[in-house]
Amino acid sequence: MSLIAALLALQAGDLTVLRPEDQPKRMLQEYLIARCAEHFEARRKAVAAMKTPEDVARRQAELRAKFIEALGGLPEKTPLNPRVVGKADRDGYRIEKVIYESRPGHHVTAILYLPLGPGPFPGSIMPMGHSANGKAAGYAQQGSILLAKNGIACLNYDPIGQGERMQILDAAGKPAIRGSTGEHTQVGIGALLVGWSTATYRIWDGIRSLDYLASRPEIDPTRLGSTGCSGGGTLTSYLMALDDRILAAAPSCYVTSLERLFATIGPQDAEQNITGQVAFGMEHADYLTMRAPRPTLLLTGTRDFFDIQGSWTTFREAKRVYGILGRPEAVDLSEWDQAHGYPKNHREGAVRWMRRWLLGADDAIVEPDFPIAKDAELWCTETGQVLSSLKGRSAFDLNAAREKELAAGRGRLPKDELLKEVRRRIGVENRVKPALRRPAENRDDGMIFETEPGIRIPALHVPSRDPEGAREILIVSGEGKAKVRGRMQAIPTDRQAGIAPDLRGMGETTGSEFKETFLSLHLGRPLLGQRVHDVLAIVAGASADTHAIGIGSAAPIVLHAAALDPRIAEVTLEGMVVSWSSVVRIPLSKGQLANVVPGALQAYDLPDLAAAIAPRPLAIRNPVDAAGNPLRQPELEEAYAAARAAYRAAGAEKRLVLEAGN
Repeated sequence: MSLIAALLALQAGDLTVLRPEDQPKRMLQEYLIARCAEHFEARRKAVAAMKTPEDVARRQAELRAKFIEALGGLPEKTPLNPRVVGKADRDGYRIEKVIYESRPGHHVTAILYLPLGPGPFPGSIMPMGHSANGKAAGYAQQGSILLAKNGIACLNYDPIGQGERMQILDAAGKPAIRGSTGEHTQVGIGALLVGWSTATYRIWDGIRSLDYLASRPEIDPTRLGSTGCSGGGTLTSYLMALDDRILAAAPSCYVTSLERLFATIGPQDAEQNITGQVAFGMEHADYLTMRAPRPTLLLTGTRDFFDIQGSWTTFREAKRVYGILGRPEAVDLSEWDQAHGYPKNHREGAVRWMRRWLLGADDAIVEPDFPIAKDAELWCTETGQVLSSLKGRSAFDLNAAREKELAAGRGRLPKDELLKEVRRRIGVENRVKPALRRPAENRDDGMIFETEPGIRIPALHVPSRDPEGAREILIVSGEGKAKVRGRMQAIPTDRQAGIAPDLRGMGETTGSEFKETFLSLHLGRPLLGQRVHDVLAIVAGASADTHAIGIGSAAPIVLHAAALDPRIAEVTLEGMVVSWSSVVRIPLSKGQLANVVPGALQAYDLPDLAAAIAPRPLAIRNPVDAAGNPLRQPELEEAYAAARAAYRAAGAEKRLVLEAGN
């Protein structure tokens, strides 16, 4: 194909390289699910090998340790500083409005529903689903009242991002992020970078809520339970697996199996994805078997979007494990022909289960109509928000404080050790095989790179007039190759060739980046690392050195690849987020989820990679902060001071170009 023909093709509107039958938008998700399937099969064999109580105990201990490690560990317990801020007698029960601190200055608002009489009563916590009004949701009030009127106290508390615990407010004191799941994801971006997760916050709130409940003189701390629906079912599942104080548990409309979840609706909210979970072999069934043989009831709906087939598969596995321990009667499943939710029959089933195992009473429970309080009637704070009323610390504040602690220890690793740690954290092997290159079938200027089995990277290609030893100009845009076709046309082609690839999940292979990001994290292979692999595989097949250009969200990918492979002889980064520390410090970040590397800030930040590239030419132009705002030159110079020093020490100060956009 002639150079003129290639340039004319680039001017055409359709830049599709892969064929429709290749289903490029499903490629990455199908690849990730196939990798998950390998782990699910290995796990099935490990579970089938359990034959004795000792086998079960060994697996319980191993998984619990891995679970806690994946959360980044759990904090030390600090004073709860609890206070009761309101009381009211109701028909057959009473309530108390309480505030306590799960971490110093990090306030939890809750309603304690107490039976009438002196006690001590058994008690249950009720983690909440994703209701905007948190503990004031009608179903939660009804379930809590039903427990209290049947002899079991209930502590119903607001999660972060809901009720009175919005973690970021606008100037008018309203939630700055729409929807609890959106806030949970934003919290999770910064939390992951510092080695935690949204689940870490949610689980710790639950453990400290159990601490508060157990501390009350009216409560018998040896008879505790947990029940909740949807997101509350998630937290009940986590807590019942991790906290031995939960004697009886009844998660509703959550437990299925990861295998069926991924095959149906895909990964869900940020706290429902534990880093490396699939890779280290923890399925939904393990939430039950990690606590075996303590009593556990699964409350399910036939038409729930959490697949009922997965629920039964999980239950069948748990039943076998409980049988090994001699207590098959202590695990059960109740299915109703209904959709997602925590309706009356679920609430009645949960209370009956709690009465059986916490009170020794097995009787039919019927829920009458209960008067439901208005949201403001259950406020524990004057404004209805802990941040505006109590001026405490949000999860975003705690992320930022952790990043500040970690920053003091970064920048100390020798270059070789740093790059080894980078490879480990992003999941890239030491030697990446060259990608298989072949021309596209449907356009002369197209090229396809197979960077690993199942991954086909479509690219536009402008050949060199003199292909022997021609340098490759690799242009990678986070918005796909279509955004850079003008730059491809402008490449001098005397001794240079141009390649503009759509890395997996970008451009014409764009699928659901949210789902693909979390599937990747389940596998312990961050999406950024997989895309770095694509770049390295393309570069490994080049006949000469490469000038790699990364634009927007692709810039951190190119930066990682350049730090790891000296065959990238020159690097240009445009519109890159200035640092991951910026992502942690700015709650309302934009477009940062897919590039998250769990725990990265424990070892390095983006400027550390820039320093590792010295003395090769590196230009960083028009960087932005995590909210997408352009940086000023002094801010850029401050962020990359270590890179300046590294280039100065290498005698290559002029090879580092830092240009702010204003």
